[in-house]
Parts: sequence; structure tokens; C-alpha cells
Amino acid sequence: MKRPSKAYEIALSAIACAVAAAALTLGSYVDVMLAAGYLVAIFALMVPLAKDQIWGSALALIGAFLLAFFFCGPSVFRLLPFIAFFGWHPIVNHLQMKYVKKNWVHGLIFLGKAVWFDLAMWLMWAVVLVPFFGVESATWYPFVSRYFFWVLFIGGTLFFIAYDFMILLCRKSIAGILARIRR
Repeated sequence: MKRPSKAYEIALSAIACAVAAAALTLGSYVDVMLAAGYLVAIFALMVPLAKDQIWGSALALIGAFLLAFFFCGPSVFRLLPFIAFFGWHPIVNHLQMKYVKKNWVHGLIFLGKAVWFDLAMWLMWAVVLVPFFGVESATWYPFVSRYFFWVLFIGGTLFFIAYDFMILLCRKSIAGILARIRR
């Protein structure tokens, strides 16, 4: 199979960048759309990965973050979890699936990704949720603040197991959909 041209990679990455930037910007302005904006941006960044364009996806991620950063203004801290973890996760998954062949190495990489996720959630808690969303007034906040590390590392790791599995399934479905594109 012939490798796609650089112009094709640039065009595909530019489209992914534009969709991701629009989703992140919308999610930053509308509170209830933040998670949906993250997911749409992640799916958009998986499009170049489905064509095995790792650099294109990484540059689309950086471009989408910078564009959303310029458009968001004061709500820029809502983008912090995306650039700390969620944007890079599909790229790391693609590299893992492409280059790692041994099962025990997959286990080590999964543990590393789980720790990375937990640390990104800790950063999100300290920088975004408490100062900007005001969760300290919620009824569950005293329990979570008392047992924060247990909630973070046990609950966060359990959530990450489900999240990583679902992202791998989405990666396969996007690759299947885009396999119809000949180039």
C-alpha cells in the first residue's frame, strides 16, 4: 500500500485540529459541554492516527490547544486536563498498540498510564475544580477532602480502566470507518 502524501497528512491534521479546537472552545464556554468537547476533540485527534500519522495528530493536538487557548481567554484553566492527559492519551495508545508486542510490557504501560491519569486528575482537582467550579460547597466535598487520596487513586484508577478500554474500542471503530477512505 502506498503511503499518503504529505499534503494529505497536513490536510487531515488541519481538519482534526479545527474540529478539536472548536470542540474545546465550545466546551470551555459552556460548562455542561466541557466533557463532550473533550470527547469530540479526542475523536477528532484519532482521525490522523487511524491513517498512522502520529506527527500529524501530535501537531493537531498542539494546534487545537493553542487555538482554544487564544479563543477561551479567562476559561483557559478548563483546558489544562486536556493538555495534561486527555489529548496525549490516544497518541500514547496508538504508539503502544503499534510497537509493543509483549503482554507484560502492556501491563507496565497500563500502570504508567493509570498513574499519569491519577496525577492529571489531582492537577485538575487542585487547579480547576476547587477554584473555578466551587466544589467546596457541594455536599460530598467533606468526604472527598478527608479521603482524597483513597478516592483519587482507587476511584480514579477504576474510572481509568473503563475509560482506557472505551477509548481503545473507539480507536478501532474510527479505524474501521476511515478504512473506507482509499488514500
